[in-house]
Amino acid sequence: MKILVIGAHGQIGRQLVQILQAKENCQVIAGLRSASQQEEYQQQNIMTAYVDLTKAQAQLEQVMQGVDVVVFAAGSGGKTGADATMMIDLDGAVKAINAAEKTNVSRFIMISSIKANDRGFWSDNVPPRAPESYYYAAKYYADEWLLHSSLDYTILRPARLINQPAIGKIQIASQLTQSIDDISITRADVAETVATIIESSRLHKQQFDLANGDTPIAQAVEQFN
Repeated sequence: MKILVIGAHGQIGRQLVQILQAKENCQVIAGLRSASQQEEYQQQNIMTAYVDLTKAQAQLEQVMQGVDVVVFAAGSGGKTGADATMMIDLDGAVKAINAAEKTNVSRFIMISSIKANDRGFWSDNVPPRAPESYYYAAKYYADEWLLHSSLDYTILRPARLINQPAIGKIQIASQLTQSIDDISITRADVAETVATIIESSRLHKQQFDLANGDTPIAQAVEQFN
């Protein structure tokens, strides 16, 4: 199974690439936007591809030739403005989705954000000029584009991301009921959940919230309806 991870140099993408690289049935391609990043991964014997989400869609189509699964783990980062967020998190995602459709990619996995699907939450409760407002808008419309595509999708909406060692236990639901201030998930557990989904026959054309919880990852993936 050939898997392209877009945003492979990000904190989740980097961990996901390492997990997939260790699996015998996976051929992972790290989608990276600079020569220095590519050189770093190539030194670890990881296959790389140049992916710049601000460039033409044709570049993405070329990279996706023969790819079975695309994981969109890219993001402009918390220190950029609305322009970068819209060009990477929204327009970059749309170009990736369109390219995946044109190249007959079997599956597209989107790492989104909790509450991104709840337009009432971010449009009514987040100040219009706050960074969160355009971040949520970008995620919402990117997810909507994927939902209305022809692709076999899975959309994960992780809770607040933290840099702690993996716990190995999660909770997933169409909508988690806890306050977003009370739940979180390690980036390592998000990466492990994505890897589990890729290997699983489950969660096709599904979207859900994701946080650390009490259920082992493989079991949570298997039990979600």
